[in-house]
Amino acid sequence: MILYACIVRLQDGLPLSASTDFHPNKQVLECKKWLRRLCVNLCQQPARGTARVCDLSIHFCSAGDISSLTICSSSYQSTTAFSFLEELNWEFSSLYNSTAIALASRPYAFLEFDSVIQRVKHNFNYGASPPIHLNPSATPVAVRLEEVAEANGIANGHIATHVSPANHKMSPVSALGILSLTLNIMCGALSLIRGVHLAENSFQDGYENAGRVLAFLTAFSASILQCYLYLFYCPARKLKSWGLLVVIGLCNVYLYGLRNLWQISFHVFVAFLSAVQIVTRRPADRRSDCGV
Repeated sequence: MILYACIVRLQDGLPLSASTDFHPNKQVLECKKWLRRLCVNLCQQPARGTARVCDLSIHFCSAGDISSLTICSSSYQSTTAFSFLEELNWEFSSLYNSTAIALASRPYAFLEFDSVIQRVKHNFNYGASPPIHLNPSATPVAVRLEEVAEANGIANGHIATHVSPANHKMSPVSALGILSLTLNIMCGALSLIRGVHLAENSFQDGYENAGRVLAFLTAFSASILQCYLYLFYCPARKLKSWGLLVVIGLCNVYLYGLRNLWQISFHVFVAFLSAVQIVTRRPADRRSDCGV
């Protein structure tokens, strides 16, 4: 029996469409995890292949720019499974050209094809005996999932957690986040202007205000770094955000006299608001399954 099917872009494994089945069975869920790992390097695999997970089978069939994959019970005939996959490839290719596939930028960009997968899957599971049109010259290759795991950097059945920060996508910016960015840029600009102006006046008469100039410039730098932390991902964001808040607070306390209590309170409040926004804005979910 066919339990699950999906179509991915062959180049990078981006999921394009999938059946909407829900199987609470642990074996099926585990098999889906291995299927998603297999999608990552499908372009390095043969055109047709089969892998075993517990008592289930993963079959895949690549053609052109796409690859179709399915999870079947171990008793389901592989020839019928590959006939099903070829049918999916043919249906998808007849509806979408290479340009549309290449321009897809988000997972499951072809949701409307889900119903086609469901229809073909239902026909193969419950309809009359489906025609077997598998190309006899294309013999499926047995794929060892251990090698796939090693190629993907997976150890002991778990996905490696080391990911380049540049690959992280952050959750959408909130209205309060935009406000904190605006206020932070304003506070940073004020600190920079005051620091440069103080440096121009004081360095002509000596270096007695060098500490205050440094405090202004440090507060400016900390404000800019807070903006960066909010907009982009980096490791230890929470620790860095609270550390920058402390730096801005200490700089403003040191500048008491050049700034009154209201000004100091305003700068510290903006830094605190930015720190809270940094902590609450988390990286977007990067799982390739996107909830399926």
